[in-house]
Amino acid sequence: MHGPRKGAGLRLHQNGRIMTTTHSQSAPAPGKVYLVGAGPGAADLITVRGARLLAEADVVLHDALVEPEMLALCPQAKLVAVGKRCGKHSSAQHFINKQLIDHARTHRRVVRLKGGDPMLFGRADEELRALEGAGIEVEVVPGITAALAGAAALGRSLTLRGVARSVAFATQSRAPESAEIAAQASADSLVYYMGRDAAQRIAGELIDAGKPAGTPVAIVEAATTPRERRALLSLQALRDGAASSWFDAAQPSVLLIGDVFAGANAQRISRCTAQVAREAA
Repeated sequence: MHGPRKGAGLRLHQNGRIMTTTHSQSAPAPGKVYLVGAGPGAADLITVRGARLLAEADVVLHDALVEPEMLALCPQAKLVAVGKRCGKHSSAQHFINKQLIDHARTHRRVVRLKGGDPMLFGRADEELRALEGAGIEVEVVPGITAALAGAAALGRSLTLRGVARSVAFATQSRAPESAEIAAQASADSLVYYMGRDAAQRIAGELIDAGKPAGTPVAIVEAATTPRERRALLSLQALRDGAASSWFDAAQPSVLLIGDVFAGANAQRISRCTAQVAREAA
């Protein structure tokens, strides 16, 4: 005679017969996802909390900008590359969202490791909304953003009494509105993320919006890594293409624009650089 099925129980019916009852087995509770800021590059610039979570993670979904030394902090974890780089093969955001949800349903601790700070130009809001919609607990761990690391590398503060009392972080949209450019141009210190390919256009639009052509522009590439480079030129020189041959397309960079960057610790580039490059071509 067969016994009761797995998940079934026994109870005595009022007429004296023994009845079997089944109990539905609930699905295990999903794990938790942490959106962790990796910082600007150097592995030792991640926060203490971020490093601890990496060491405890079951799965780490990481950006392309995360340095290999950072991933060495989580040797026990399954690594999933979900990098998004302009001009390179990258994962669609909806696919990243799905992977986060799927991994959270099968693992206790999932880390989404993002370059810089998750909440600044990192599409964190899309991932937060997707996870919350799936009923998955999520926590954000801040990181040092590239603008702060770039200013530190230059030895110049983003704010300075009597010179810079406002700071703006921006990216260059494909078709910026004049009101957007005017608002950006009004900031005392202006930092552009992902602006390398549009650098000349950015400079031209800022000048057209009233930013003085002689405004200093500092470029910091691969900040805090052994590949870090720094350049200094004027807004007009940037418009003229003086930095075009200086950029390394394989490295991330930020443009820091404002009077506070005058005299920054960086290689100086002039309009002559662009002229020499054109003549050589």
